Amino acid sequence: MRVDLLTREYPPHVYGGAGVHVTELARVLRAHVDVQVRCFDGARTAPGVHGYDEPETLARANPALRTFGVDLAMAADVAGADLVHSHTWYANLGGHLAGLLHGIPHVLSAHSLEPLRPWKAEQLGGGYALSGWAEHTAYSSAAGIIAVSHAMRADILAAYPDVDPEKVSVVHNGVDLQRWARPQRRVSEQIARRHGVDPEVPAVIFVGRITRQKGLAHLIRAAHQLPPEVQLVLCAGAPDTPEIAAEIGAAIDRLRRTHPNVIWIDRMLPHADVVGLLASSTVFACPSIYEPLGIVNLEAMALGVPVVASATGGIPEVVADGVTGTLVPLDQADDGTGTPNDPEAFAADVARALIDMLADPERAAAMGEAGRVRAAEHFSWDAIGERTLEVYRSVLG
Repeated sequence: MRVDLLTREYPPHVYGGAGVHVTELARVLRAHVDVQVRCFDGARTAPGVHGYDEPETLARANPALRTFGVDLAMAADVAGADLVHSHTWYANLGGHLAGLLHGIPHVLSAHSLEPLRPWKAEQLGGGYALSGWAEHTAYSSAAGIIAVSHAMRADILAAYPDVDPEKVSVVHNGVDLQRWARPQRRVSEQIARRHGVDPEVPAVIFVGRITRQKGLAHLIRAAHQLPPEVQLVLCAGAPDTPEIAAEIGAAIDRLRRTHPNVIWIDRMLPHADVVGLLASSTVFACPSIYEPLGIVNLEAMALGVPVVASATGGIPEVVADGVTGTLVPLDQADDGTGTPNDPEAFAADVARALIDMLADPERAAAMGEAGRVRAAEHFSWDAIGERTLEVYRSVLG
């Protein structure tokens, strides 16, 4: 059986959880089926991986139209596959068209939903209507839909009531325990110092893109309430827009007036550096307002780092409250933005959870160890690959 995976992200161009997911899924599936990966951002040299550039004729077009240009090229090349599996709206239209063109089942994985990310209009303008149309069209017609959490499954059925619930399966994201193995202390300390972090001083770390859904602004607001000696390490780059980058920069400048130990790393780091910084930190913070699963929490847990995270989306299916970390209640607006109804109260709750974790290092260490065990027992990629193959078999009959 040949399966073509369609995705925007694939190494070396990976910036989010969906890219990690496709990378690991392709790896485990190759032990069972012929996998061809079709991705954005230009040609690749790895066997079975085909990269596509945006059409030059669309160079000045809206980003959504440029995306559709890549989708058309990918759909044409799926010829010969038995099944096509797309990831995120960027590739959903390509998967939908490939299914129609070649008469094969289209399976898609839901990593996020456009109706629940209205802030994307800041980035796409009128293209946001196009991304939503492409996603809805693909979901309505897909032979099978894989949700990365039970919360995501509920969101799909609420956002797209025309989708048959029988077609929607839950297969969680996973984590590569070898790739996210805790390094020797000496190594992680060297990495931390190289980035201006003192491994002997308590540290709260955030890793993620600068986008509304990751809640970075809420973490910065919460940090005003932390003891001034605590380090706040922000591995935060790839802003959605210049405006949100400026907004976050100004917020960090205000924080530094009273809390000088803020280390902002605004670029993508090598994997080993991210591992070292996480392993050197006391607690990982995930203040997201929208998170279908939150693979970054799994990565922190695999390294034995306790997590303080908002109790939204699929995060409660990953972080065991009081066992592997602390879940912070989040009362959100129901207008599709996910905005906290009381941002100050949410920030105060995040600050309180972080302070409690920092104040009891033994408890934090025990939660970190429990997180490592939970990641190993419940989120292995081999098991996720098997469950994905079951979905393929069900739609192929």
